[in-house]
Amino acid sequence: MTENYSPRKEMLNNFKPLVLDIGLPLGSYYLLHDAFGVDLLLSLALSSVPPAVRTLYGWLRDRSLNGLAALMLVMNIVGIALSFTSGSPRIMVAKDSGTSSVFAIVLIVSAFSGKPLMSAGLRPWLVKGNADRATALDRLTATSARFRRMDRKFTLIWGATLLVECVARVIGAFTLPVATMVWLSNVLLIAAIVLASVVGGAVAADPMEKMIDAELAPTLTPQPA
Repeated sequence: MTENYSPRKEMLNNFKPLVLDIGLPLGSYYLLHDAFGVDLLLSLALSSVPPAVRTLYGWLRDRSLNGLAALMLVMNIVGIALSFTSGSPRIMVAKDSGTSSVFAIVLIVSAFSGKPLMSAGLRPWLVKGNADRATALDRLTATSARFRRMDRKFTLIWGATLLVECVARVIGAFTLPVATMVWLSNVLLIAAIVLASVVGGAVAADPMEKMIDAELAPTLTPQPA
């Protein structure tokens, strides 16, 4: 295992953008609306600014804008514009589900196309910073139909879970009080991520890890003198 590899540090790095994109808008909304008495619609609009600013900052810093980040930025801008045009805070609440639903559909399509998008996120957890495990993973990806099937299944689980969460958020946005959906939408998203992680781990990631262990077993077994 590489000397600088740290599962805890890797986990924090993976979840840092999620924490920022959930925590900053939620905190901004309550600060503006409850503490300073800003109008509901304006509070929702302004609370969408931090994720947009973070995306723009990443673009300027890295000189690149990936597809998902660009989609989130566009959805934020369109959502703010539609909200002010329609005067409906419910559209502002529902706009986030639009981003998530597109992402969920892209995940599902990628799984069926044979190039599952979650493979890149799953790889560090399977490899654990070990070059031999990375080689074994690449070898299994190239030669094992079962391994590739597990890989596709992991992405499908994430896509399906996020899609269900999107539908639930849209229904809630137009049926529940806006103030309730401000925090409930984040709870639904976090619950979906936890559920996808647990189910995806049990159904796909754990079996894939065991297959990598089995692939490495012959090289780890002491040879007779």
